[in-house]
Amino acid sequence: MTSPSASASTRKALSKIACNRLQKELLEWQVNPPAGFKQKVTDNLQRWIIEVNGAAGTLYANETYQLQVDFPEHYPMEAPQVIFLHPAPLHPHIYSNGHICLDILYDSWSPAMTVSSICISILSMLSSSSAKKRPEDNDRYVRNCRNGRSPKETRWWFHDDKV
Repeated sequence: MTSPSASASTRKALSKIACNRLQKELLEWQVNPPAGFKQKVTDNLQRWIIEVNGAAGTLYANETYQLQVDFPEHYPMEAPQVIFLHPAPLHPHIYSNGHICLDILYDSWSPAMTVSSICISILSMLSSSSAKKRPEDNDRYVRNCRNGRSPKETRWWFHDDKV
């Protein structure tokens, strides 16, 4: 995969397994979407845009953000790339370029996970935050990601299980 803004023509087409899995997940989503999320309907199975509503009673209540989910050729054996579109929420694990430091998107990915389970994990991460602030190394990280570097090319350190 090239950059998050790569057009569909520059990405590898989804495998048959990935297509079947995503069609099944999309159908399940339409029948039973996770609370607080809305998928924007497009004709591109390989890129989903998902609206996230901050949970009531949290720092992000009444705020809406957008996630961009790009599926690799070999999904679900390989994790999708998930980023927040601009403006990304102010959060200790979300960089201003939208990259998310969350282990299930990288090292802890499992093919048993779904788009719904990713969304629920992201909402949980947002909901448990006690402060609206950027990661301490935000400026350096974002500078290093110029030229369209994918968050999947980052070597993340998951040393904080609380926010």
